Amino acid sequence: MKNHLVRTHRSAEVFPRTQHLAWRIAEVATDPVAVAPDTEEMIVNRIIDNAAVAAASITRRPVAHARAQALAHPYRPGSPVFGVPGTYSPEWAAWANGVAVRELDFHDTFLAAEYSHPGDNIPPILAAAHHAGRGGRDLIRGLATGYEIQIDLARAICLHEHKIDHVAHLGPSAAAGIGTALGLDTETIYQAIGQALHTTTATRQSRKGEISSWKAYAPAFAGKMAVEAVDRAMRGEGAPAPIWEGEDGVIARLLSGPDAEYSVPLPGPGEPKRAILDSYTKQHSAEYQSQAPIDLARRMRARIGDLDRVASIVLHTSHHTHVVIGTGSGDPQKFDPEASRETLDHSVMYIFAVALQDGTWHHERSYAPERARRPDTVALWHKISTAEDPEWTRRYHSTDPAEKAFGARAEVTLTSGEVIVDELAVADAHPLGARPFAREQYIAKFRTLAEGVVDAAEQDRFLDAAQRAGSLAPGELAHLTFAVSDEVLARAPKSPKGLFR
Repeated sequence: MKNHLVRTHRSAEVFPRTQHLAWRIAEVATDPVAVAPDTEEMIVNRIIDNAAVAAASITRRPVAHARAQALAHPYRPGSPVFGVPGTYSPEWAAWANGVAVRELDFHDTFLAAEYSHPGDNIPPILAAAHHAGRGGRDLIRGLATGYEIQIDLARAICLHEHKIDHVAHLGPSAAAGIGTALGLDTETIYQAIGQALHTTTATRQSRKGEISSWKAYAPAFAGKMAVEAVDRAMRGEGAPAPIWEGEDGVIARLLSGPDAEYSVPLPGPGEPKRAILDSYTKQHSAEYQSQAPIDLARRMRARIGDLDRVASIVLHTSHHTHVVIGTGSGDPQKFDPEASRETLDHSVMYIFAVALQDGTWHHERSYAPERARRPDTVALWHKISTAEDPEWTRRYHSTDPAEKAFGARAEVTLTSGEVIVDELAVADAHPLGARPFAREQYIAKFRTLAEGVVDAAEQDRFLDAAQRAGSLAPGELAHLTFAVSDEVLARAPKSPKGLFR
Protein backbone atom coordinates (compact mmCIF):
# COMPACT_ATOMS: atom_id res chain seq x y z
CA MET A 1 0.00 0.00 0.00
CA LYS A 2 1.16 3.54 -0.70
CA ASN A 3 0.15 6.38 1.62
CA HIS A 4 -0.93 9.61 -0.05
CA LEU A 5 -0.73 12.88 1.87
CA VAL A 6 -3.97 14.79 1.35
CA ARG A 7 -4.36 18.43 2.39
CA THR A 8 -6.07 21.64 1.33
CA HIS A 9 -4.49 23.60 -1.52
CA ARG A 10 -5.20 27.25 -2.21
CA SER A 11 -6.69 27.98 -5.61
CA ALA A 12 -3.57 29.92 -6.57
CA GLU A 13 -1.29 26.95 -5.88
CA VAL A 14 0.06 24.74 -8.62
CA PHE A 15 -1.61 21.41 -7.86
CA PRO A 16 -1.55 19.03 -10.84
CA ARG A 17 -4.66 16.94 -11.38
CA THR A 18 -2.58 13.76 -11.21
CA GLN A 19 -1.93 14.53 -7.52
CA HIS A 20 -5.60 14.91 -6.60
CA LEU A 21 -6.93 12.16 -4.35
CA ALA A 22 -9.82 11.60 -6.78
CA TRP A 23 -7.31 11.01 -9.58
CA ARG A 24 -5.24 8.59 -7.51
CA ILE A 25 -8.42 6.66 -6.67
CA ALA A 26 -9.34 6.61 -10.37
CA GLU A 27 -5.90 5.18 -11.12
CA VAL A 28 -6.56 2.37 -8.66
CA ALA A 29 -9.89 1.76 -10.39
CA THR A 30 -8.26 1.47 -13.83
CA ASP A 31 -5.37 -0.75 -12.71
CA PRO A 32 -5.84 -4.07 -14.58
CA VAL A 33 -4.43 -6.14 -11.69
CA ALA A 34 -6.16 -9.51 -11.25
CA VAL A 35 -8.47 -10.20 -8.32
CA ALA A 36 -6.88 -12.70 -5.93
CA PRO A 37 -8.80 -15.97 -5.33
CA ASP A 38 -9.37 -15.31 -1.61
CA THR A 39 -10.68 -11.84 -2.42
CA GLU A 40 -13.05 -13.25 -5.02
CA GLU A 41 -14.26 -15.88 -2.58
CA MET A 42 -15.12 -13.19 -0.04
CA ILE A 43 -16.84 -11.07 -2.69
CA VAL A 44 -19.09 -14.06 -3.44
CA ASN A 45 -19.76 -14.46 0.28
CA ARG A 46 -20.92 -10.85 0.45
CA ILE A 47 -23.14 -11.19 -2.63
CA ILE A 48 -24.85 -14.04 -0.76
CA ASP A 49 -24.94 -12.01 2.46
CA ASN A 50 -26.58 -9.02 0.78
CA ALA A 51 -29.22 -11.23 -0.81
CA ALA A 52 -29.93 -12.85 2.55
CA VAL A 53 -30.75 -9.60 4.30
CA ALA A 54 -32.65 -8.32 1.26
CA ALA A 55 -34.86 -11.41 1.41
CA ALA A 56 -35.56 -10.84 5.10
CA SER A 57 -36.53 -7.21 4.51
CA ILE A 58 -38.48 -7.53 1.27
CA THR A 59 -41.92 -7.00 2.83
CA ARG A 60 -40.91 -4.17 5.16
CA ARG A 61 -42.46 -0.75 4.53
CA PRO A 62 -39.33 1.27 3.56
CA VAL A 63 -38.27 -1.47 1.15
CA ALA A 64 -41.76 -1.72 -0.38
CA HIS A 65 -41.85 2.03 -0.94
CA ALA A 66 -38.38 2.11 -2.52
CA ARG A 67 -39.36 -0.82 -4.74
CA ALA A 68 -42.54 0.98 -5.82
CA GLN A 69 -40.43 3.97 -6.87
CA ALA A 70 -38.17 1.73 -8.93
CA LEU A 71 -41.10 -0.07 -10.56
CA ALA A 72 -42.25 3.29 -11.89
CA HIS A 73 -39.07 3.37 -14.01
CA PRO A 74 -39.06 0.25 -16.25
CA TYR A 75 -36.16 0.27 -18.69
CA ARG A 76 -34.37 -1.96 -21.16
CA PRO A 77 -31.75 -3.22 -20.85
CA GLY A 78 -31.97 -1.90 -17.28
CA SER A 79 -31.33 -3.90 -14.12
CA PRO A 80 -33.38 -6.30 -11.95
CA VAL A 81 -34.92 -5.49 -8.58
CA PHE A 82 -35.05 -8.05 -5.76
CA GLY A 83 -38.28 -10.02 -5.77
CA VAL A 84 -39.96 -8.76 -8.93
CA PRO A 85 -39.72 -9.57 -12.63
CA GLY A 86 -38.51 -7.18 -15.29
CA THR A 87 -35.71 -4.65 -15.49
CA TYR A 88 -35.63 -1.05 -14.37
CA SER A 89 -33.51 2.02 -14.89
CA PRO A 90 -30.19 1.14 -13.22
CA GLU A 91 -30.08 4.06 -10.80
CA TRP A 92 -33.55 3.13 -9.53
CA ALA A 93 -32.64 -0.55 -9.31
CA ALA A 94 -29.59 0.46 -7.27
CA TRP A 95 -31.89 2.53 -5.06
CA ALA A 96 -34.47 -0.20 -4.41
CA ASN A 97 -31.91 -2.95 -3.89
CA GLY A 98 -29.78 -0.71 -1.72
CA VAL A 99 -32.68 -0.05 0.64
CA ALA A 100 -33.49 -3.77 0.80
CA VAL A 101 -29.90 -4.56 1.72
CA ARG A 102 -29.57 -1.80 4.32
CA GLU A 103 -32.99 -1.83 6.01
CA LEU A 104 -32.25 -4.41 8.71
CA ASP A 105 -28.69 -3.26 9.49
CA PHE A 106 -27.61 -6.85 9.00
CA HIS A 107 -24.82 -6.94 6.39
CA ASP A 108 -21.09 -6.32 6.47
CA THR A 109 -19.09 -3.64 8.27
CA PHE A 110 -15.65 -2.08 8.48
CA LEU A 111 -14.67 0.18 11.37
CA ALA A 112 -11.54 2.31 11.62
CA ALA A 113 -11.15 6.10 11.59
CA GLU A 114 -14.64 6.07 10.05
CA TYR A 115 -17.49 3.58 10.00
CA SER A 116 -18.74 1.87 6.87
CA HIS A 117 -20.93 -0.87 5.45
CA PRO A 118 -18.94 -1.70 2.31
CA GLY A 119 -21.58 -4.16 1.09
CA ASP A 120 -23.55 -1.02 0.17
CA ASN A 121 -21.31 -0.92 -2.92
CA ILE A 122 -22.81 -4.09 -4.36
CA PRO A 123 -26.28 -2.81 -5.45
CA PRO A 124 -25.07 0.17 -7.54
CA ILE A 125 -22.09 -1.64 -9.07
CA LEU A 126 -24.19 -4.70 -9.92
CA ALA A 127 -27.00 -2.57 -11.34
CA ALA A 128 -24.68 -0.57 -13.58
CA ALA A 129 -22.76 -3.65 -14.70
CA HIS A 130 -25.93 -5.53 -15.63
CA HIS A 131 -27.36 -2.56 -17.51
CA ALA A 132 -24.10 -2.14 -19.44
CA GLY A 133 -24.04 -5.80 -20.47
CA ARG A 134 -20.98 -6.73 -18.45
CA GLY A 135 -20.20 -10.23 -17.20
CA GLY A 136 -19.23 -11.79 -13.93
CA ARG A 137 -15.50 -11.11 -14.26
CA ASP A 138 -16.20 -7.39 -14.73
CA LEU A 139 -18.51 -7.42 -11.71
CA ILE A 140 -15.94 -9.11 -9.46
CA ARG A 141 -13.31 -6.57 -10.49
CA GLY A 142 -15.71 -3.68 -9.91
CA LEU A 143 -16.69 -4.94 -6.45
CA ALA A 144 -13.05 -5.41 -5.49
CA THR A 145 -12.52 -1.74 -6.33
CA GLY A 146 -15.62 -0.55 -4.49
CA TYR A 147 -14.66 -2.38 -1.31
CA GLU A 148 -11.04 -1.27 -1.57
CA ILE A 149 -11.79 2.43 -1.95
CA GLN A 150 -14.46 2.68 0.73
CA ILE A 151 -12.37 0.77 3.25
CA ASP A 152 -9.20 2.74 2.46
CA LEU A 153 -11.07 6.03 2.89
CA ALA A 154 -12.54 4.73 6.16
CA ARG A 155 -9.05 3.84 7.40
CA ALA A 156 -7.82 7.39 6.91
CA ILE A 157 -10.55 10.04 6.93
CA CYS A 158 -12.84 10.42 9.93
CA LEU A 159 -16.22 11.88 9.05
CA HIS A 160 -18.23 11.34 12.24
CA GLU A 161 -16.14 13.68 14.39
CA HIS A 162 -17.46 16.45 12.12
CA LYS A 163 -20.98 14.93 12.14
CA ILE A 164 -20.76 14.01 8.47
CA ASP A 165 -22.49 10.74 7.59
CA HIS A 166 -20.32 7.81 6.54
CA VAL A 167 -22.00 7.56 3.13
CA ALA A 168 -19.68 10.38 2.02
CA HIS A 169 -17.09 7.62 1.47
CA LEU A 170 -19.61 5.40 -0.32
CA GLY A 171 -20.44 7.74 -3.21
CA PRO A 172 -16.81 7.86 -4.42
CA SER A 173 -16.19 4.14 -3.85
CA ALA A 174 -19.31 3.10 -5.77
CA ALA A 175 -18.44 5.46 -8.64
CA ALA A 176 -14.92 4.03 -8.76
CA GLY A 177 -16.25 0.47 -8.68
CA ILE A 178 -18.71 1.16 -11.48
CA GLY A 179 -15.84 2.65 -13.48
CA THR A 180 -13.81 -0.52 -13.05
CA ALA A 181 -16.73 -2.79 -13.97
CA LEU A 182 -17.47 -0.76 -17.11
CA GLY A 183 -13.80 -0.42 -18.14
CA LEU A 184 -13.90 3.39 -18.12
CA ASP A 185 -10.80 5.56 -18.46
CA THR A 186 -9.11 7.39 -15.59
CA GLU A 187 -10.42 10.84 -16.58
CA THR A 188 -14.04 9.71 -16.67
CA ILE A 189 -13.78 7.89 -13.33
CA TYR A 190 -12.03 10.93 -11.80
CA GLN A 191 -14.93 13.19 -12.74
CA ALA A 192 -17.51 10.65 -11.53
CA ILE A 193 -15.78 10.34 -8.17
CA GLY A 194 -15.82 14.11 -7.70
CA GLN A 195 -19.49 14.39 -8.59
CA ALA A 196 -20.44 11.46 -6.37
CA LEU A 197 -18.63 12.90 -3.35
CA HIS A 198 -20.09 16.34 -3.90
CA THR A 199 -23.66 15.03 -4.00
CA THR A 200 -23.45 12.53 -1.11
CA THR A 201 -22.11 14.56 1.81
CA ALA A 202 -24.76 14.90 4.52
CA THR A 203 -24.93 15.25 8.29
CA ARG A 204 -25.18 12.39 10.78
CA GLN A 205 -28.60 13.48 12.01
CA SER A 206 -29.88 10.46 10.09
CA ARG A 207 -28.37 8.35 12.91
CA LYS A 208 -29.17 10.62 15.87
CA GLY A 209 -32.21 11.18 18.07
CA GLU A 210 -35.38 9.95 16.37
CA ILE A 211 -33.81 7.67 13.80
CA SER A 212 -36.09 7.11 10.80
CA SER A 213 -36.15 4.97 7.68
CA TRP A 214 -33.70 7.41 6.08
CA LYS A 215 -30.94 5.43 7.84
CA ALA A 216 -31.65 2.69 5.30
CA TYR A 217 -32.26 5.09 2.43
CA ALA A 218 -29.06 7.14 2.87
CA PRO A 219 -26.63 4.51 1.48
CA ALA A 220 -29.05 3.64 -1.32
CA PHE A 221 -29.21 7.32 -2.23
CA ALA A 222 -25.40 7.45 -2.35
CA GLY A 223 -25.39 4.45 -4.69
CA LYS A 224 -28.04 6.03 -6.89
CA MET A 225 -26.00 9.24 -7.05
CA ALA A 226 -22.91 7.25 -8.03
CA VAL A 227 -24.74 5.68 -10.99
CA GLU A 228 -25.96 9.09 -12.11
CA ALA A 229 -22.49 10.62 -11.65
CA VAL A 230 -20.95 7.96 -13.89
CA ASP A 231 -23.59 8.62 -16.55
CA ARG A 232 -22.85 12.35 -16.55
CA ALA A 233 -19.09 11.82 -16.55
CA MET A 234 -19.37 9.42 -19.51
CA ARG A 235 -21.11 12.25 -21.39
CA GLY A 236 -18.13 14.53 -20.67
CA GLU A 237 -19.50 16.51 -17.73
CA GLY A 238 -17.06 17.49 -15.02
CA ALA A 239 -16.98 17.74 -11.24
CA PRO A 240 -15.86 20.33 -8.67
CA ALA A 241 -12.11 19.97 -8.43
CA PRO A 242 -10.08 19.35 -6.44
CA ILE A 243 -13.04 17.96 -4.51
CA TRP A 244 -11.23 16.94 -1.34
CA GLU A 245 -8.29 19.36 -1.42
CA GLY A 246 -9.84 22.53 -2.82
CA GLU A 247 -9.80 25.83 -0.94
CA ASP A 248 -13.54 25.39 -0.37
CA GLY A 249 -13.41 21.62 -0.69
CA VAL A 250 -14.46 18.81 1.63
CA ILE A 251 -11.39 18.88 3.89
CA ALA A 252 -11.36 22.65 4.33
CA ARG A 253 -15.08 23.21 4.89
CA LEU A 254 -16.58 19.92 6.09
CA LEU A 255 -13.77 18.07 7.83
CA SER A 256 -10.75 19.18 9.88
CA GLY A 257 -10.15 22.49 8.12
CA PRO A 258 -7.59 24.03 5.77
CA ASP A 259 -4.61 23.12 7.96
CA ALA A 260 -5.49 19.44 8.27
CA GLU A 261 -3.59 16.59 6.65
CA TYR A 262 -4.75 13.04 6.01
CA SER A 263 -2.68 10.04 4.95
CA VAL A 264 -4.78 7.84 2.69
CA PRO A 265 -3.50 4.32 1.88
CA LEU A 266 -4.19 3.01 -1.61
CA PRO A 267 -2.84 -0.01 -3.50
CA GLY A 268 0.12 0.76 -5.73
CA PRO A 269 0.23 -0.16 -9.43
CA GLY A 270 -0.11 -3.91 -9.83
CA GLU A 271 -0.98 -4.44 -6.16
CA PRO A 272 -4.09 -6.60 -5.61
CA LYS A 273 -7.16 -5.04 -4.02
CA ARG A 274 -7.60 -7.02 -0.79
CA ALA A 275 -9.42 -4.63 1.55
CA ILE A 276 -12.61 -6.72 1.63
CA LEU A 277 -10.68 -9.31 3.66
CA ASP A 278 -10.41 -6.81 6.52
CA SER A 279 -14.21 -6.37 6.75
CA TYR A 280 -16.68 -8.59 8.61
CA THR A 281 -20.34 -9.44 8.50
CA LYS A 282 -23.02 -9.67 11.19
CA GLN A 283 -24.56 -12.68 12.84
CA HIS A 284 -27.15 -10.44 14.51
CA SER A 285 -29.38 -7.74 13.06
CA ALA A 286 -28.01 -4.82 15.06
CA GLU A 287 -25.43 -2.04 14.83
CA TYR A 288 -21.98 -3.65 14.64
CA GLN A 289 -20.79 -2.50 18.06
CA SER A 290 -23.73 -4.49 19.48
CA GLN A 291 -22.53 -7.79 17.98
CA ALA A 292 -20.01 -8.64 20.71
CA PRO A 293 -22.28 -7.36 23.53
CA ILE A 294 -25.08 -9.65 22.29
CA ASP A 295 -22.73 -12.63 22.39
CA LEU A 296 -21.43 -11.49 25.78
CA ALA A 297 -24.94 -11.20 27.20
CA ARG A 298 -25.78 -14.70 26.00
CA ARG A 299 -22.61 -15.99 27.67
CA MET A 300 -23.31 -14.22 30.98
CA ARG A 301 -26.96 -15.27 31.42
CA ALA A 302 -26.23 -18.44 33.35
CA ARG A 303 -23.82 -16.73 35.72
CA ILE A 304 -26.25 -13.93 36.51
CA GLY A 305 -29.28 -16.16 36.93
CA ASP A 306 -32.37 -14.31 38.16
CA LEU A 307 -32.31 -10.96 36.35
CA ASP A 308 -34.52 -9.42 39.05
CA ARG A 309 -31.38 -9.49 41.21
CA VAL A 310 -29.60 -7.03 38.90
CA ALA A 311 -29.06 -3.61 40.48
CA SER A 312 -27.03 -2.10 37.63
CA ILE A 313 -25.00 -2.98 34.56
CA VAL A 314 -22.18 -0.86 33.17
CA LEU A 315 -20.71 -1.65 29.76
CA HIS A 316 -17.15 -0.31 29.64
CA THR A 317 -16.38 0.18 25.99
CA SER A 318 -14.90 2.37 23.26
CA HIS A 319 -15.64 6.02 22.66
CA HIS A 320 -17.54 5.14 19.50
CA THR A 321 -19.84 2.63 21.18
CA HIS A 322 -20.39 4.96 24.15
CA VAL A 323 -21.33 8.05 22.15
CA VAL A 324 -23.12 6.48 19.17
CA ILE A 325 -25.19 3.65 20.67
CA GLY A 326 -24.60 4.16 24.40
CA THR A 327 -25.51 6.62 27.12
CA GLY A 328 -22.74 8.96 25.95
CA SER A 329 -25.02 9.93 23.07
CA GLY A 330 -27.29 11.84 25.42
CA ASP A 331 -30.29 10.55 23.45
CA PRO A 332 -33.30 9.87 25.72
CA GLN A 333 -34.89 8.09 22.74
CA LYS A 334 -32.49 5.20 23.36
CA PHE A 335 -34.52 4.36 26.49
CA ASP A 336 -37.96 4.91 24.97
CA PRO A 337 -40.10 1.75 24.64
CA GLU A 338 -42.08 3.55 21.91
CA ALA A 339 -38.92 4.26 19.89
CA SER A 340 -38.56 3.21 16.25
CA ARG A 341 -36.80 0.02 15.30
CA GLU A 342 -33.97 2.12 13.89
CA THR A 343 -33.53 3.86 17.25
CA LEU A 344 -33.60 0.60 19.23
CA ASP A 345 -31.02 -0.80 16.84
CA HIS A 346 -28.77 2.07 18.00
CA SER A 347 -29.35 1.46 21.74
CA VAL A 348 -26.86 -1.02 23.16
CA MET A 349 -28.68 -0.73 26.47
CA TYR A 350 -31.89 -2.11 24.94
CA ILE A 351 -30.01 -4.73 22.97
CA PHE A 352 -28.03 -6.00 25.97
CA ALA A 353 -31.20 -6.21 28.09
CA VAL A 354 -33.13 -8.23 25.49
CA ALA A 355 -30.16 -10.51 24.78
CA LEU A 356 -29.82 -11.18 28.51
CA GLN A 357 -33.49 -12.03 28.84
CA ASP A 358 -33.93 -14.06 25.66
CA GLY A 359 -30.50 -15.59 25.16
CA THR A 360 -30.86 -14.98 21.44
CA TRP A 361 -31.41 -12.22 18.90
CA HIS A 362 -33.92 -12.09 16.06
CA HIS A 363 -34.17 -9.48 13.31
CA GLU A 364 -37.93 -9.05 13.83
CA ARG A 365 -39.00 -10.47 17.20
CA SER A 366 -36.28 -8.69 19.17
CA TYR A 367 -37.51 -5.31 17.91
CA ALA A 368 -41.26 -5.95 18.03
CA PRO A 369 -43.17 -3.11 19.76
CA GLU A 370 -44.68 -5.52 22.28
CA ARG A 371 -41.16 -6.79 23.02
CA ALA A 372 -39.82 -3.30 23.68
CA ARG A 373 -42.77 -2.43 25.93
CA ARG A 374 -42.46 -5.43 28.26
CA PRO A 375 -42.30 -4.02 31.82
CA ASP A 376 -39.49 -6.37 32.91
CA THR A 377 -37.49 -5.39 29.82
CA VAL A 378 -38.00 -1.68 30.44
CA ALA A 379 -36.94 -2.10 34.08
CA LEU A 380 -33.73 -3.97 33.17
CA TRP A 381 -33.03 -1.69 30.21
CA HIS A 382 -32.99 1.37 32.47
CA LYS A 383 -30.43 -0.23 34.75
CA ILE A 384 -27.86 -0.36 31.95
CA SER A 385 -25.37 2.37 31.07
CA THR A 386 -22.12 2.68 29.15
CA ALA A 387 -18.79 4.24 30.04
CA GLU A 388 -15.84 5.01 27.83
CA ASP A 389 -12.71 3.06 28.70
CA PRO A 390 -9.52 4.48 27.09
CA GLU A 391 -8.13 0.98 26.61
CA TRP A 392 -11.19 -0.13 24.64
CA THR A 393 -10.95 3.07 22.58
CA ARG A 394 -7.28 2.40 21.89
CA ARG A 395 -8.04 -1.16 20.82
CA TYR A 396 -10.90 0.05 18.62
CA HIS A 397 -8.44 2.21 16.68
CA SER A 398 -5.59 -0.30 16.65
CA THR A 399 -4.25 -1.27 13.23
CA ASP A 400 -3.17 -4.67 14.55
CA PRO A 401 -5.95 -7.14 13.63
CA ALA A 402 -5.09 -9.33 16.63
CA GLU A 403 -5.62 -6.40 18.98
CA LYS A 404 -8.43 -4.47 17.30
CA ALA A 405 -11.64 -4.82 19.32
CA PHE A 406 -15.28 -3.80 19.09
CA GLY A 407 -16.56 -5.26 22.33
CA ALA A 408 -16.99 -4.34 25.97
CA ARG A 409 -16.42 -5.33 29.56
CA ALA A 410 -19.69 -5.84 31.42
CA GLU A 411 -19.84 -5.19 35.16
CA VAL A 412 -23.10 -6.52 36.58
CA THR A 413 -23.83 -5.45 40.16
CA LEU A 414 -26.45 -7.52 41.96
CA THR A 415 -28.71 -6.32 44.75
CA SER A 416 -26.61 -8.44 47.12
CA GLY A 417 -23.55 -6.36 46.28
CA GLU A 418 -21.92 -9.16 44.29
CA VAL A 419 -20.28 -7.99 41.04
CA ILE A 420 -20.09 -10.30 38.02
CA VAL A 421 -17.58 -9.26 35.35
CA ASP A 422 -16.92 -10.61 31.87
CA GLU A 423 -15.70 -9.17 28.58
CA LEU A 424 -15.63 -10.00 24.90
CA ALA A 425 -13.39 -8.24 22.39
CA VAL A 426 -14.92 -9.37 19.09
CA ALA A 427 -18.18 -11.00 18.08
CA ASP A 428 -18.31 -14.76 17.68
CA ALA A 429 -18.78 -14.36 13.90
CA HIS A 430 -15.72 -12.09 13.52
CA PRO A 431 -12.74 -13.63 11.66
CA LEU A 432 -10.95 -13.85 15.04
CA GLY A 433 -14.09 -14.78 16.98
CA ALA A 434 -15.27 -18.06 18.48
CA ARG A 435 -17.25 -19.08 15.37
CA PRO A 436 -15.93 -17.16 12.32
CA PHE A 437 -18.15 -16.89 9.26
CA ALA A 438 -17.05 -18.79 6.15
CA ARG A 439 -18.99 -19.88 3.04
CA GLU A 440 -20.99 -22.42 5.04
CA GLN A 441 -22.20 -19.77 7.47
CA TYR A 442 -23.05 -17.28 4.71
CA ILE A 443 -25.15 -19.91 2.98
CA ALA A 444 -26.82 -20.84 6.26
CA LYS A 445 -27.61 -17.17 6.91
CA PHE A 446 -29.19 -16.91 3.46
CA ARG A 447 -31.24 -20.08 3.97
CA THR A 448 -32.46 -18.88 7.36
CA LEU A 449 -33.45 -15.38 6.23
CA ALA A 450 -34.94 -16.54 2.93
CA GLU A 451 -37.14 -19.18 4.57
CA GLY A 452 -40.79 -18.39 3.97
CA VAL A 453 -39.82 -15.68 1.48
CA VAL A 454 -37.91 -17.38 -1.35
CA ASP A 455 -38.98 -20.91 -2.26
CA ALA A 456 -36.42 -23.72 -1.95
CA ALA A 457 -35.84 -24.18 -5.69
CA GLU A 458 -35.23 -20.46 -6.17
CA GLN A 459 -32.85 -20.44 -3.20
CA ASP A 460 -30.88 -23.26 -4.83
CA ARG A 461 -30.78 -21.47 -8.17
CA PHE A 462 -29.57 -18.21 -6.63
CA LEU A 463 -26.87 -19.89 -4.53
CA ASP A 464 -25.60 -21.80 -7.54
CA ALA A 465 -25.38 -18.60 -9.60
CA ALA A 466 -23.78 -16.61 -6.79
CA GLN A 467 -21.07 -19.20 -6.29
CA ARG A 468 -20.33 -19.00 -10.03
CA ALA A 469 -20.48 -15.19 -10.10
CA GLY A 470 -17.03 -14.73 -11.59
CA SER A 471 -17.84 -16.93 -14.58
CA LEU A 472 -21.26 -15.50 -15.45
CA ALA A 473 -21.45 -14.35 -19.05
CA PRO A 474 -22.62 -10.92 -20.18
CA GLY A 475 -26.38 -10.79 -19.69
CA GLU A 476 -26.30 -13.37 -16.89
CA LEU A 477 -25.83 -11.00 -13.96
CA ALA A 478 -29.61 -11.04 -13.55
CA HIS A 479 -29.11 -14.46 -11.96
CA LEU A 480 -27.69 -12.66 -8.91
CA THR A 481 -31.14 -11.62 -7.75
CA PHE A 482 -34.08 -13.74 -6.64
CA ALA A 483 -37.81 -13.96 -7.34
CA VAL A 484 -40.59 -14.22 -4.78
CA SER A 485 -44.23 -15.11 -5.22
CA ASP A 486 -47.08 -12.63 -5.50
CA GLU A 487 -48.33 -13.98 -2.16
CA VAL A 488 -45.09 -12.93 -0.46
CA LEU A 489 -45.15 -9.47 -2.04
CA ALA A 490 -48.76 -9.09 -0.93
CA ARG A 491 -47.55 -9.15 2.69
CA ALA A 492 -45.80 -5.83 2.13
CA PRO A 493 -47.66 -2.61 2.88
CA LYS A 494 -49.22 -1.12 -0.20
CA SER A 495 -47.23 1.92 -1.22
CA PRO A 496 -49.32 5.13 -1.33
CA LYS A 497 -49.35 7.03 -4.58
CA GLY A 498 -46.27 9.20 -4.90
CA LEU A 499 -44.98 11.60 -7.49
CA PHE A 500 -43.94 8.89 -9.96
CA ARG A 501 -46.92 6.55 -9.70
